[in-house]
Amino acid sequence: MARLQRKKQTPVKRKTASEAGEVKTADIATGDAVAPEAAERPSTEKEKEIRKRIAAAPVRRVVAEREPPGKVRQWIDRGVQFLREVKVELKKVTWPSRKQTIGSTAVVIVLVLVISLFLGVVDVGLSSLIRVVLQQG
Repeated sequence: MARLQRKKQTPVKRKTASEAGEVKTADIATGDAVAPEAAERPSTEKEKEIRKRIAAAPVRRVVAEREPPGKVRQWIDRGVQFLREVKVELKKVTWPSRKQTIGSTAVVIVLVLVISLFLGVVDVGLSSLIRVVLQQG
């Protein structure tokens, strides 16, 4: 069964100073490279608010190597992956109509009754045959 891959959001590519061919300065609040004309222009209220939020946000440190998840986490991830695959496969199923389902159910019930009746008759017949044989012996 093929594994489904999660959709990854592609990051917006930014041109670096060398690609753009111009000298850029760094924006202190965000750490992004900014063109000189952008650094000199006055900021709007929205930009100021965004810079304040970024400056107040906690700094996340990037870990060089991520520790492998524990066995429980792997088990849960495999279970979730299985359920995703089940959902995809169930979307491919052609379900019978209500009329087909009722007809098939009726056929199954009738066949079960016929076979159980046949086995009951055979059981009673063999039981009585064994009784007769045992009484004469």
